[in-house]
Amino acid sequence: MEILKEYLLQNWALVLVLMAFTIMLMITVFFRKKTIRRLYILVIFVLFLSICVFFEFLLLERKELLGLVKVLVAIRYSATPVIIALILYASIKKKHWYVIVPAGILMVIDIISIFTGIVFNIDENGNLIRGILGYLPYVVVGCYSALLIYVLIKKSNKQIIEIIPIAFLAFCLFTGLVFPLIFGKEYSKIFCTTLGIAIFVYYVFLILGLTKKDPLTGLLNRQAYYSTIHNSSDITAIVSIDMNGLKKINDTQGHSAGDEAISTVASCLMQAITFRQSAYRIGGDEFIIICKKTKEEELMKLIDKLNQKISETKYTIAVGYSFSLEQYKDIEKMVKESDDMMYQNKSLFYANNK
Repeated sequence: MEILKEYLLQNWALVLVLMAFTIMLMITVFFRKKTIRRLYILVIFVLFLSICVFFEFLLLERKELLGLVKVLVAIRYSATPVIIALILYASIKKKHWYVIVPAGILMVIDIISIFTGIVFNIDENGNLIRGILGYLPYVVVGCYSALLIYVLIKKSNKQIIEIIPIAFLAFCLFTGLVFPLIFGKEYSKIFCTTLGIAIFVYYVFLILGLTKKDPLTGLLNRQAYYSTIHNSSDITAIVSIDMNGLKKINDTQGHSAGDEAISTVASCLMQAITFRQSAYRIGGDEFIIICKKTKEEELMKLIDKLNQKISETKYTIAVGYSFSLEQYKDIEKMVKESDDMMYQNKSLFYANNK
């Protein structure tokens, strides 16, 4: 009972965060069941890690069972890459099992280190000694962290509401790499709490962001589009996009094929835009890209890149655009001009493909 009290005293903030995370997962309707299950596993994993870290330092202070301490250190060194790999695995749309492989390899090396000391060792006084591969766990965590941030930014709409939580998560992961080198092993006592808070806060930001996102494509939705055009004064270009032949795909191949077509086109938009450009799905197969502080040559590069990405798929689109550097421009007029050009493009496509 005393040990339980001591654990709760040291980790109460983490316990509360994980409880809040669990409650949020129980009531959320924004994610698929598989994603929710993976996040539950993540919560359990962080809780388990905190217990292992607690007992590691408890035994070190008492200089007891140092062989078991080595096992707990191996778990701690292995757990962080596994946690980040689980976040990464839950974040990507196409699940790739091999994203777990580096974490698995590190786990094997850490287990071997229990007997060989190639990564770490514990002397008779309870001091942690780095082996020849002592910085390998930090390298693996750094690579995983960089990959996770890259994936999150790539699949985002480059909006500030998404970039801020990603930056917050990146900061937390960075401190997890740097602080152990600055503060030593004492930082390990609060690492689990730091990680738990970081994951939960990112999750809350993510949920808030989803209220502005289209659930099928991940693009910003119609409400976000209206908010942008009515509250932004730095819009310089509008690009209107419409799929060709979606009705035929739905009629001949079914609506699931139509959804796949829409998602593929949306993915091309996401890959084409930059940080000053935002992509929206405003209807069934209707999309708009809003460009802020974008020069005309940058607009042309965007359209070229979009057409290039679409050409790599089996689908086609009609594109129109409007550009203006006027200080008091009429956004509705720009949208109409862009739509008119897009419809001309669409009519030409169908005329040539009768």
